[in-house]
Amino acid sequence: MIVLKRPKEIEQMRAAGRLVAEAHRLVKQMVAPGVSTLEIDQEVEALFEKHGATPLFKGYPGKVPFPAVCCISVNEQVVHGIPGNRKLIAGDLLKVDTGCRLEGWCGDSAWSYAVGEIDPVKKKLMQIGEENLMLAIRSLATARSWSDVARAMQTHVREAGFSVVEQFVGHGIGREMHEEPQVPNFVSQEMAKHDFRLTPGIVLAIEPMVNAGKKEVRVLNDHWTVETKDKKPSVHFEHTVAITENGPLILTTLDAQ
Repeated sequence: MIVLKRPKEIEQMRAAGRLVAEAHRLVKQMVAPGVSTLEIDQEVEALFEKHGATPLFKGYPGKVPFPAVCCISVNEQVVHGIPGNRKLIAGDLLKVDTGCRLEGWCGDSAWSYAVGEIDPVKKKLMQIGEENLMLAIRSLATARSWSDVARAMQTHVREAGFSVVEQFVGHGIGREMHEEPQVPNFVSQEMAKHDFRLTPGIVLAIEPMVNAGKKEVRVLNDHWTVETKDKKPSVHFEHTVAITENGPLILTTLDAQ
């Protein structure tokens, strides 16, 4: 069941969203050759602790609990990478996904970052991935059902010569990180069963994952890290977005709207 949020609750979610956006501003400042993924995770954890926020990812249940505050994935890794001693090098394509709960409400956002100068394919991939997220957000103002948005997202990626990851999708968000509905970035007969009308009060974590090569992915032996089967790079962009009477409102940003 989709739980609609009242305007006051959406405003409360903005506080969590802003803190997640602050985490990404911190990450952007840190991204450089020689920095380890663990160092990035530790700084984000310290930021959340400073503000009395609870990390959403650390301890998240699975075959083994997720051990970190951020999912940090590099190059062909798509999502759910585990931070560690790996040091970034020039040319890497870094993806950082993190979220927190602040005073009972959740925020969740992911972004892709270039480490130094990256090759033309990675540049185009980053451009298309960010465009895809913003296309989805803009479409919320006029589309009637999520499938209309997902179709536009899928078409945009395919026209660029890339592919949409279908094994993982976005989600509703509120007091819990993962709520109904499922929010795919593509259309299919299976996902059509879960289509929903776009109604004020719905809050979504929209997160396109775009591969330079084929859509197929696999989970590594750490039970978390997802990589492309063809080892080609991937990007991940995500915002928490509320549908309001005045249109879509991005909650995980520091920008005025």
